[in-house]
Amino acid sequence: MGWADWVLLGTIGLSVLVGGLRGFVKEVFALAVWIAAFLVAFQFSGAVAERLADTVSLPSARTALAFGGLFLAVLLVGALATYLVGKLVESTGLSGTDRLLGGVFGAARGLMLCVLMILGAGFTPLPRDPWWQESFMIDALLPLAEWASGWLPEGALEHLDLQPELEATVAET
Repeated sequence: MGWADWVLLGTIGLSVLVGGLRGFVKEVFALAVWIAAFLVAFQFSGAVAERLADTVSLPSARTALAFGGLFLAVLLVGALATYLVGKLVESTGLSGTDRLLGGVFGAARGLMLCVLMILGAGFTPLPRDPWWQESFMIDALLPLAEWASGWLPEGALEHLDLQPELEATVAET
């Protein structure tokens, strides 16, 4: 096992641990909050940026401030909601099942993160390196990465090379 295998296994293991400690309900709520924060910031940052015109003169700074402010505000409200829902789950006595399902959710999230790392690396020269070619984890996750690449825009696929043909090196004699 090479270092890439350890990084990928560590990513999955850490995600399982975090999911198990937090529980399924908190994990799902946290994911929903992050998605909501992005959507709210994306949808309303333009309108908020316009209201900041008197305060912030630079348009790019206004937009960044509006996006960041909305994103953080939704995250804070979501964190409070997640905390309250977590307390509700604890009071029901389902915390053991919740933690077990949280670990399963964490495993799925960890796998997804690893697939995204492999996809991202496919846009770089990394797949040509020997450690990439020798990694059993990368080899095992390549079918998922290739499936996930179907979600990428067509223009991006031109630059994706997950399994490059290695050039044979001929030793000079």
